[in-house]
Amino acid sequence: MDKKEHIAIFTTASLPWMTGTAVNPLFRAAYLAKDGHRKVTLVIPWLSKTDQEHVYPDNITFDSPKEQEKYVREWIEKRTELLCTFNICFYPAKFSRSKRSILALGDITECISDEESDIAVLEEPEHLTWYHHGKRWKIKFRYVIGIVHTNYLEYVKREKYGRAYAFLLKYMNNWVVDIYCHKAIRLSGATQELPRSVICNVHGVNPKFLDIGMKKKEQQKHESHAFTKGAYYIGKMVWSKGYKELLQLLRDHQKELGGLEVDLFGTGEDSAQIQEAASELNLNIRVYPGRDHADPLFHDYKVFLNPSTTDVVCTTSAEALAMGKIVICADHVSNKFFKQFANCRTFNDGESFVEVTRQSLTEQPAPLTDSEMHELSWDAATSRFLKAAELNKAPEKKLTKPHSKSFMSSSLSFHRNLEDASAFMHFVGTGLVSPVPNEQQIQELGLKKPTKKHGVSPRKDSYLGLF
Repeated sequence: MDKKEHIAIFTTASLPWMTGTAVNPLFRAAYLAKDGHRKVTLVIPWLSKTDQEHVYPDNITFDSPKEQEKYVREWIEKRTELLCTFNICFYPAKFSRSKRSILALGDITECISDEESDIAVLEEPEHLTWYHHGKRWKIKFRYVIGIVHTNYLEYVKREKYGRAYAFLLKYMNNWVVDIYCHKAIRLSGATQELPRSVICNVHGVNPKFLDIGMKKKEQQKHESHAFTKGAYYIGKMVWSKGYKELLQLLRDHQKELGGLEVDLFGTGEDSAQIQEAASELNLNIRVYPGRDHADPLFHDYKVFLNPSTTDVVCTTSAEALAMGKIVICADHVSNKFFKQFANCRTFNDGESFVEVTRQSLTEQPAPLTDSEMHELSWDAATSRFLKAAELNKAPEKKLTKPHSKSFMSSSLSFHRNLEDASAFMHFVGTGLVSPVPNEQQIQELGLKKPTKKHGVSPRKDSYLGLF
């Protein structure tokens, strides 16, 4: 019997952190493994207890990777009702408070054995490779696909000296993706251009939101007003997650929107400032702590306001559409996927925002069609991924390593020589800055403890063999 193709999905976050790069790769793993035609492994970060306490909500922490794996499996199986047969393994990581991100420690390609290193999916390929110091992804795996989740350039531009940093980051992202990925999938045109990339939304919606939408559709058959509440927004309460744009629009058009009531739900570093800014408006803006978007509290809201332009494809907008609501969003490339849905209303400026908001509050959402529900599903998203990834074009065999220990080889093409030289430069550079796991993480994950070879660190002694 032919050996099943193995797909390893590496991502930059894990439950219980409810962020897109924790949730979406988890669903991708479940649905890629659903038909049993391939073997799938989800590779997620393992944090020290101190970092867990800082990152994970509701005081949830884990004493061992097995304990966290149990939590992750129970969460996804409850929501998909699938017997999730994919594997889960962990790589050592730390949380960077300055970057508000999880960074890998050491060579995380070692999580997958050489015998099973067929396909690698890097969820956020830039993020996973900025500091990567180890075996080269294209040598370890015969085919490497990057899925670009985040518009890092837009976030960086909002910081001090942001435009200068964004300029440098643009070239860094382009460099590492070119070195390490055979192909890149950009969820929308909101992300930067990258080598060998295509634009395709390969994310779906948690099935529980589609269940809510189906119930609302049935309710609409018998009730003229199935949605009894007005407008709301939900998202992590930081200015960059749409709150700046929303409060600015409401502030500039208070007179035209007189009597408007909006409920905001979120928790985050800027909660106090956002609540203060909302209280200064002459509108009825109520601010509440964040909660699960599928909570029954949200089922009867009719209009979801989301003017954010920093998202690549906004998960909460997709969830709101799946629940049968009207979604008001900016006419922006990040929202192109949503324009196919009858309940998506876009605006170009403040005047059109006022117009579509007032009109939407007087109407009832159009019942979801079967085709719309399918487009939002993870089954459809998985089909889009398989088509966009072009796995059928993956090389049958890995690239043969040169017999000589010389980094450069005359037998390689000119393009390959340039790419190898570029990868070598990145490897040497990250050797100076790439963090390594601490002894506790090594013990918790059962990793081999680094040892010195002839008085030299193995990371520096063996770099020629990594390419």
